[in-house]
Parts: sequence; structure tokens; C-alpha cells
Amino acid sequence: MQIAIFTTYAASRKEPLAEVLTRIHAAFLAHDFGEPMIRFTMTDGTQGAMAEQLGVKQISSVDRVLKRFPEMGRFLRTRPADLATTATAKALTNDATPDEAADFATLAAIAAGVPRSFPFPRITFHLAAPGFGGGPIAAPDPRTLARAGIDIGSAPLSPGIAITDNWWVNGRERAVTALRITGGDPAARTLLPPPPDVAALLAACGKVRKTAQIPVSADAPPPPDAPANAAMRAVIQTWHASLPALLETLPHRLTRDDDGPAALGGARKPDLVRVFTPLGYDCRGEHGSFTLRRRTPANLTIELVIDVGTWSNKVAAFLRVRGLMGTDAFKTSISLPPAQAALAGDIPGARTFGQFPIGGPERWGQIAENLAAAVTAAERDFVPAIEAIAGPSPAWYEPQTG
Repeated sequence: MQIAIFTTYAASRKEPLAEVLTRIHAAFLAHDFGEPMIRFTMTDGTQGAMAEQLGVKQISSVDRVLKRFPEMGRFLRTRPADLATTATAKALTNDATPDEAADFATLAAIAAGVPRSFPFPRITFHLAAPGFGGGPIAAPDPRTLARAGIDIGSAPLSPGIAITDNWWVNGRERAVTALRITGGDPAARTLLPPPPDVAALLAACGKVRKTAQIPVSADAPPPPDAPANAAMRAVIQTWHASLPALLETLPHRLTRDDDGPAALGGARKPDLVRVFTPLGYDCRGEHGSFTLRRRTPANLTIELVIDVGTWSNKVAAFLRVRGLMGTDAFKTSISLPPAQAALAGDIPGARTFGQFPIGGPERWGQIAENLAAAVTAAERDFVPAIEAIAGPSPAWYEPQTG
């Protein structure tokens, strides 16, 4: 079995894009990989494309680059600007012809001009070299990457290191992501470690924020109506049908009346740590969303995702069970309403239950205790039923860390 390991590194906007690119390029040379092959894409994006269609004068970063570096003209392409429109945009890319290389000094100079001289909405570099960890892999299903918590837009789909820089609502966003392929023996306790040169190159990328493991299989994934998938769906339906009775047993009977302050007067994390640490869960997150995890004796991963909102004072919680079934990853998800009043309308078996008002600190502590009681019930009834269908996962399999 082969496992694709996606690693996301801490990337600060305070470090200029050109310095990030130069630092990682130098690491390839320093660890004897030779000159890396660099795939790049720089596009004007939707706004420039639509402005051009409307006859409105708009800054074209592509035109600015070509004026300063005319030798980049051979990489000029036209590509869809956005999936939601029929507009096209100018782009400089060798994505379809990666063997056609650009001079690194030119790429570094362009990166140095982002975003002031060259305000590309999005710019991407992918650096790779023979020996980094396997050949190209089939592009993972975007839904698989999303389930693994990976930014689809910045994830490299072949071994190497990707650097992206793009506009977002709060300014520029930076991402540094690596992909390597390793062998996974289901009977082994650990995955094969990367060779020393690969490990040294990865270390040059910075501090690891999170990793995700995705099986790489030559076989097609099982169809949605496969027996195991159908059995898991039946378990999920049984759980949701049992919720009204379960919610009657929670320690605190809460209503939708939010008599607390508009914003929570206190941190959310301490109560989650207080009630879930005794159950064996860690707690990651600081503000709008928290992810709590633990592993079962069968090496399945239980994830509790608690969304407390960034602008609203409401909570929604979901419990997931993730693991490997043969050579395929699976994930099941159930809702965890914090109170009987959280049920959506009059549909006890509804899959989605919406957000529930948090109120003040005392009420938040009660919500956390209710969620802990619901998780305890899920570990008693839901999780063993999924384990019985899926069987154990390899000891080394952790779908996501960080």
C-alpha cells in the first residue's frame, strides 16, 4: 500500500514570497537534489477578466510581467477565470508543459514584485526533483482532500513542495505544502520514514502545522452502494433516530432562549479541556472552531468538531469516525445536538441540526457537559457499530494531525 502524506507548514506573510521561494529552492540544491523542476501558474483572475469584457481599464499583472520580462511570453495562456463564470483570464503557466522551464532568477524577481508591482490574485510555484518520493500520482478526489482538511487550491498533486500566495478578504494568504509518497505495511507499527535527504529538505520548509495521510490506490474506490457503505449509512440513520430519547438524558435541559450576553464573556477552550480531557481527547483550536481527537483500541480516529462561530454566538457539533478499510479511507459523521431544543423542526431523524445559542459562560459550561455526555453515548453505541463494519486500521494510520 502506498500512502500520500500531505504536510502543511507555518507560512507567514511577513516573510516576502521571493524569500520563501529562494529558501526552498536553495534547500533542493543544498541536499543534492539538483536544480528542481518548477511548475508555476500566475493568473489575472476573475476581476481582470470581467473588467476586460466590460471594456473597463484594469491592471493586468500578466501584462506588467511581460513588459518587464518579455521572455516570459512563451508561457502566456488563456484559461478559465472562475468556475462560476464563462470569463477567461490571461495566465503565465507551464502547468501543461512542466518540462519547459523558466529561468529561476526571473521567477524569483517576479515573486519579489508580489503584490505591489504584480498584484496577482493567485500565484503558485511547485518545486520537485527526482528522488523526492515517488512519481506522479492520480489526482485525489477534491472531496477526499477536503475531508482531510487540506486546502484543495494549495495541495500539490505530485511529490514536491508547493508555495501559494493569493488575495483573501483579510489580505494576502500564504501556504507552503509538501507531498511525499511512502510505503504503508498494514502489519507494521509505523510508516517508513523519509530518506535523510528528503527529511532535511522538508525541515527547510519550516514548522509543521498539520499532516494528512491519504491512501494511493490503483483500484477505484468502492461505489456508494457497496455493502460496507450501506451498512455504515444504516448505523448513522439508527443514531439519528435515537437522538430524541438520548437528548432527554443529558445533564442540563437547555432551551433556545439566549439570555446571556451577545458575545461570550470568556474563553471557550477551558471548558472543552475540562470535560473532554478525562475522556481521552486532545483539543486543538483557539477561536471559531475546535477539533478534539482520540484513537480507539482498533486504531480508528474519533474526531469531535465543535464550531462556536466567529461572528455569531452559536454552537454546532459533529462527531466523525475515520480509518482505513482495506486500502480505502473512510469517514462517517453524525450530528451532536447539545440539547433537545436543538433538533431541527419536527424531524427527529434529521442529519443537520443547525446552530444552538451559546449565551453566557455558565450556559457554555453546561453545553460542553451536555456534549460530553452525548459523546460518551456515541462511543458506547455508534463507534463500536462502525468498528464492527470497518475492522481495525493499521497502527500507523492517522488521517490528520495538527
